[in-house]
Amino acid sequence: MRKFTIALDAMGGDLGPHIPLLAATKSLQLYSELSLIVVGDQAQLLPLLKKHHLFDHPRLQFIHADNFVAMEDNPVYVLRHVSGTSMHVALDLVAKGKADACVSAGNTGALMLLAKHTLKMLPGISRPALVSGLPNNASGHTYLLDLGANLQCDSEALFNFAIMGCVLCEKVEQIKTPSVALLNVGKESNKGSDVIKQCAGLLDETKHLNYTGFVEANELFSGVADVIVTDGFSGNIALKSYEGMGLVFLEQLNKAINVNIYSKLLGKLLNPILKKQLKHLHPDMYNGASLIGLRGIVVKSHGGANEVAFTYAIEQAIKEIQWQIPTCISSKLEAVLLERDCLAHE
Repeated sequence: MRKFTIALDAMGGDLGPHIPLLAATKSLQLYSELSLIVVGDQAQLLPLLKKHHLFDHPRLQFIHADNFVAMEDNPVYVLRHVSGTSMHVALDLVAKGKADACVSAGNTGALMLLAKHTLKMLPGISRPALVSGLPNNASGHTYLLDLGANLQCDSEALFNFAIMGCVLCEKVEQIKTPSVALLNVGKESNKGSDVIKQCAGLLDETKHLNYTGFVEANELFSGVADVIVTDGFSGNIALKSYEGMGLVFLEQLNKAINVNIYSKLLGKLLNPILKKQLKHLHPDMYNGASLIGLRGIVVKSHGGANEVAFTYAIEQAIKEIQWQIPTCISSKLEAVLLERDCLAHE
């Protein structure tokens, strides 16, 4: 297997740079072909690198950055007036071919704008989308996008999201023809906004996608579709709702098990089964939303991610490197646009 390098923005996130470094330690242990470039403030990171025995690691390089993007920073201001941040440097490493991907837990809006400016968009795509694979009842994953990068979308943007989501699902999940649906307020063809209806028409016309129609929010995790497309406003609400409900469910289950001595005994007997069956519901396992549509690979970790969650974000970047997702998206989009052009001239 070929070797690859990932640039880590170690200054993003809510919990400090020790989280990316703990995840870096774990990832280097798991993947012998992986090298990391950790970007951040020297004064903060060097003591941590030494503490975690990473300072002299043969597959880890450190690059100092004079500044960092705070969570409360205005993304447009950062793009126009701020330079030299750890996020800038990490993305620039990808743009220059010195890293195969970038992982950051920093400001989502700033990451999107800086990535778009630094890496540029793939031909035919106007804006990137955030996408993540979430658990479903069919024991697989449903890829949901957009998760918050674009609060308002036109039909063409949603159509492009469908193409990009299907490519990611096809490669990572090894599904030959993933099904794709549009999130809507009803399944009937007359339901929804004009944008949704127009996008449905575009998806109906292409032979390159397995479009199955509309789905409602109660079907998001049913496995009814491999890819579900929506705008960033609805997608972000759906994602946060899942994360909150998943934690509530696990917390309530834990409380129920510890009610009395009998429930504790039952819980002890069932614990191995419960851990195996419910592990896939924990939000940490789905940390790492891909910012797709760019000429490079960028993965956004949750700002509050712990070591385990950040490690999953690095793992997501590795999968996309292995499958060369940007190249696959570009090829798929080219085929779809050629088909549409041929239909237009018939």
